[in-house]
Amino acid sequence: MTINGEMFIGARAVRGTQGEIRAIRAETGEPMEPAFGGATLQDLDAACALADAAFDSYRETSPEDRATFLETIADNIMAIGDELIVRAMAESGLPRGRLEGERGRTCGQLRLFAQVVRDGHYLDVRIDHADPTRTPAPKPDLRLRNIGVGPVAVFGASNFPLAFSVAGGDTASALAAGCPVVAKAHSAHPGTSELVGRAVQKAVAACGLPEGTFSLLFDSGRSIGQGLVADARIKAAGFTGSRGGGTALMKIAQNRPEPIPVYAEMSSINPVILFPNALAAKAEATAKAFVGSLTLGAGQFCTNPGLILAVEGPDLDSFVAAAAAALGDMPAATMLTPGIAKAYQTGVEAIGSHNTVETVARGKPGTHCQGQAGLFLTTADDFLAHHELQDEIFGAASLVVRCPDLETVTNVVDHLEGQLTAAIHIVEADHPAARELIPHLERKVGRILVNGFGTGVEVAHAMVHGGPYPSTADGRSTSVGSKAIDRFLRPVSYQDLPDDLLPDALKQANPLGIERLVDGKR
Repeated sequence: MTINGEMFIGARAVRGTQGEIRAIRAETGEPMEPAFGGATLQDLDAACALADAAFDSYRETSPEDRATFLETIADNIMAIGDELIVRAMAESGLPRGRLEGERGRTCGQLRLFAQVVRDGHYLDVRIDHADPTRTPAPKPDLRLRNIGVGPVAVFGASNFPLAFSVAGGDTASALAAGCPVVAKAHSAHPGTSELVGRAVQKAVAACGLPEGTFSLLFDSGRSIGQGLVADARIKAAGFTGSRGGGTALMKIAQNRPEPIPVYAEMSSINPVILFPNALAAKAEATAKAFVGSLTLGAGQFCTNPGLILAVEGPDLDSFVAAAAAALGDMPAATMLTPGIAKAYQTGVEAIGSHNTVETVARGKPGTHCQGQAGLFLTTADDFLAHHELQDEIFGAASLVVRCPDLETVTNVVDHLEGQLTAAIHIVEADHPAARELIPHLERKVGRILVNGFGTGVEVAHAMVHGGPYPSTADGRSTSVGSKAIDRFLRPVSYQDLPDDLLPDALKQANPLGIERLVDGKR
C-alpha cells in the first residue's frame, strides 16, 4: 500500500495545501518522504459537514452492521501487513515487538467494541410501563435508551501511533457509540496515520455506510485541532497528550456557545508505595522490576512509575542501591520525537539541579533523540514544600521520597494531584496498613494495583484508564475498556410514544433481543 501524503475527507483522498508536514526518522533525525500537506479550514468544514450529515443515519445502523464495520476495520489494518509496522518503527523509534503488540491491541479494541455493540448493554434500555389506573395521577409509559452524542473529534497520540491514534480506543469507542469521527493525525507519524486512515475509509465503503462516518485531517500548525473543538457540529473530543495541550482544548470547548466535553488524558506520575514488610522481604527484586517498568519504551507511557514513596531505613536504602545499579546499566533509548527528547532533558535537568533533590543514578548516555534514564531522591518534607516536584517528566525518570513513617506516606498521598494509577507493594503482614491507605488512594487514582506497576493496560471490561484531574479531564470516565463507550453516549427518554414510532431497542417485541430493565426488573 503506497503512502501518498494524503488525508481523507469522507470518501475523498485529498492532498492538503496548508503548509507541509514531514515525518522525522526517529533514529537519525532525518526527514522522511513523502511530504504531507496540512488541512485548510475549508477542509475542516467539509469534514465536519459530512460527519454531521452522516450522524442520524449512522447512529441507527443495526448492532450487527455496526459490529461488522468495526471488525472490518480491524481486518483491514491487519491486511496492511508489515508495511504498517516498518513505517511506524521509522516514525516513532519504537521496536518491532512493541508495535506488533500495539497493532494487536488496536484490533483487539475494535473487536471488543464489536462485542459491546452486539451485546446491547451499552444502550441501558429501561422500560416503565404505563398504569392508567394509578391514583391520584395516571402513570405514563416511559422508555429510555442511550444514543450517540454526535460527531466526535479524535486527536492522535504521539506515544501510541496505533492504539491511541487514528483507529485507536477513542475512535473505536466513538464509532461503537454511533458517532462519526473526524480524526486529527499526530504530526509525528503521518505515514502510519495515512495507512490506518485508508483502512478505515475502505471499511466505510465496504460496509455501505455514509461517507462522513470517518475523516482524517493533518494539521501543519494548531488551527485544525483548535478549529475541530470549536466547530459547532463536533459534540465531544478525545485527546491524549500534554497537560498544556489538553487544558487548551478544554478552554476552547467550554467557551463555545454550546460547551462540549473534552476527554483528555494529560498528566500522571503514578505513585508506587513500598510498604515496610514487603520492602524488607524483597527490596532488590522489587527494585529490578521497577527499573524494568521505568525504562520500558524509553519511559514514554502515561502510566510510568514516576514516584516512589517508602519509609526510610536500611530496607529502603537497599531498594535505592539495587535500583541505582540496575539503572546504571540501562542504555539510553530513542524517544518519539526530537521535541519530546528535548522536553525530557529539560525536565531531568530541572529536577537534578533542584536544591532539595539528590541524583541517585543515571543510565548510560545516548546520542541523537535518546533519553538517559534518571533516578532521584528527596524527603517528604521537601516534596510537600515544593509542588514542582510533582511535575510529570515524560520519560524514564523517577523520584524516590523518603518518609519517616506510614502516616507521612499517607499525608504525601493526600497532597498528590489526580493520577491514573497507584501501585502498592505488600506482603500479608502489610495488609492492615494497606487497608488504611486504600481509601486515600481511591480519592486520587483511577486504578489501584498490587505488587506490580501501572505500565501495561489490559483492554477489558473492568479496566479504568482515567483518574481525577489532571490525569484526565473527567475522572468519571475511562479511555480503555468497554466502559469507554459511555463517554460518547447520552440518554433519551420517550414518553407515551406509539410502538411503531419507537426505536427498535424500545419496541415492545424487542426485535433486537437485548436485555432490558422492565418495570425495575431484568
